[in-house]
Amino acid sequence: MPPARPRGTVARRRGAAGRERLYWTATATVAGVEPRVDLLRILIIAALLAILVSLGTALFHLASGRGDSGKMVRALAIRVGLSVALFILLIVAWRSGLIAPHGLQR
Repeated sequence: MPPARPRGTVARRRGAAGRERLYWTATATVAGVEPRVDLLRILIIAALLAILVSLGTALFHLASGRGDSGKMVRALAIRVGLSVALFILLIVAWRSGLIAPHGLQR
């Protein structure tokens, strides 16, 4: 197990375009796992789950047939808003170098 990097150090990392960037890390890194990436992963999974719940809610209001079209439209609008927010989060994370595309594996 590699030693933890001390708090408040400058680290180097390759960005999305291959440029090397310097960033300030405020917490220790243990075993090569960065807390920022874990938080980002949790945010992405939570957004995907919220999108699925909103889609399920819209399906419920569609299938119930009680004339709840307003509730269905609201649930679908929430789903669209969450999808746009997730897209923006992914673009910001990519541009800041937290995530990088890896291409297709052959």
